[in-house]
Order: sequence, then C-alpha cells, then structure tokens
Amino acid sequence: MTTMLPAPGFHHLHLNSVDPDAAVDFYTRRFATTAKASWGGLPALASPNNVLVLFTKVATAPATSPQTAIWHFGWHVTDTRQTLESYKGRPDVTLLPLYTGDAGGAVFISSDTWPGTGGVLGLTKAQIADAKARGVQPTRSGGFGYMQGPDNAIVEYAGNRPAERFNHVHLYQEDPFCAQLWYQQHLNAPVYEGRTSSAPLTEATCRVARGPDRTFPALEPDGMFRTPAAAVVFGDVAFLWYMRQGDRPLVSPRGHLYDHIALSVTDLDAWVAKLRGEGVAFLEEPYKLGDTRAVMIEGPSREALELVEVA
Repeated sequence: MTTMLPAPGFHHLHLNSVDPDAAVDFYTRRFATTAKASWGGLPALASPNNVLVLFTKVATAPATSPQTAIWHFGWHVTDTRQTLESYKGRPDVTLLPLYTGDAGGAVFISSDTWPGTGGVLGLTKAQIADAKARGVQPTRSGGFGYMQGPDNAIVEYAGNRPAERFNHVHLYQEDPFCAQLWYQQHLNAPVYEGRTSSAPLTEATCRVARGPDRTFPALEPDGMFRTPAAAVVFGDVAFLWYMRQGDRPLVSPRGHLYDHIALSVTDLDAWVAKLRGEGVAFLEEPYKLGDTRAVMIEGPSREALELVEVA
C-alpha cells in the first residue's frame, strides 16, 4: 500500500520583470506587511504568511497575451475601502475599473455595485435589471478591487480580512472541475471551501459547459463568465479558477509575465516517482535551485508548476 504524500505548501509565484527591484519596491509600498527579500539568488517580495513572489529580470516587457492559465494574483487587506481611498491619493497607483453592466457604468470596488447571488461574485444583465427593480443597494462594505502592477500585472486586493497577506492566484482553466480533480488526484490538494461541484466529480462527469451569460462587475466592459468555478488550496493560498473566457486554448506561461507557480514539498524524489507513475507531463527534470532542488511539471491547462524541495 502506498502512503499518500502530504499536500504541498505554496512556495512562490514567479514573475518576469524588466526591473525586479522597482517591482518589489512597488509592492512593498502598496502592502505594508510585505518586505524586500531574496531567495535562490533572485529578488523577492515576502508576504507575512511565508509566501514569496520571485522575479527574474528580462530585457524586454514580458508577454501578457495570448492568455495563459495564470490570470492575476491577490492580497487580503483588512479594510478594502480604506485601502482604495489610500490608493486614490497615490499618483503612482493605477486603479482598474470594474464595469457594472449598467449603461457603461464602472466602479473601483465591487461593493459599490449590486452584490452577487447564489454564490457567484457577479450578476447577469437580467439579474441586474431585477436587482434595480427591487431596489437592491450596494453593500458598500468589503468587496474586491484591482490595480495595475509593474509590467502590466493585475493585482487584486480584497477584504475585509483579519490580516494583510498574499492569499490567492486566480487562474483560467479549460475545464475547472476537471482541473480540480487533477489537482486532487496528482497533488493531493484540498478543495477550497465553497468552490466545488454540488455533485461528486469523476473524469466522466467533470466537463461542464461554460455558463451562457456574462456577469458583472468585471474588468472587461462586456463582463466575464464565472460559471463553472472551482478551486483548491495549498497552505493558506487559494488557486481559484474560472473557465477560459475566449475560444482560443490557453498557452504556456513560460516567458510570460506570470511565468510559473511554485509549491513546496519535503521529499522531491517521492513526488517525482508518484507523478511520473501517474503520467504527469514534466517540463524540466530535477535541477538545482538556489540551495535546494526543484522540478517543473505541467498542469491541466498548461500552467507551469514548480515543486521546490524544502526541509
């Protein structure tokens, strides 16, 4: 009988940047609990929950299209609206509008428009019309917003949460429920509470068609598809995902702005043997990384996942 390996932890998100030091400085000014650091000889941003954002310097602006599986990353903040007000007063912060789906309207924070329903973060245009007719009001408390980070990164901040910390990477998937099943089967990942199918998932049932209606608020004026949605969690960092928005298959993130995601494991050789036996695709065989070793595998929608050995 094979002993199940413990689920990996979240180690780092790896970005390509034309100026890593400036990028780190930007994030430390936006999020007071972060600090400049280094790891494996690379500049890094350290979050208080033992999570890193690593940077590799590149000569030209890293690609942000075509779309890869990695969409954006985000922080919890203790007071979203207070955070928004502080950002409004900073000329070096570019806030990204959330389109409301109502006559071209836009807000900077989701709690300034109609709240979602049924566990979905947004409303369809039909639901917006119904909310208006019923006199539903914005909560004006908590919610989520976005800003533009260095190298055209999209950075989310959401609250109101007990402590400021790096809390998620948001991805797109070809089939969100199949991706959830893949992460459970191959990486022993726990399901993120409230983000799963109401019915048991199997490889025969995990493919669910994308919902027909776009929802708002959204970063795109035309809205976004938010169903189906699924998620897993590594440590205290969630991998949240929706189905890809367009019709083109997702591409590899290597060399793009969001290059890859790294997870921490305590026995790399055991993980390599497990994953190889399960037919998981290897992008890079075990290699030296700083003072340790790592391996790179490919996820279900071509996302690059680095497994870093830690003591």
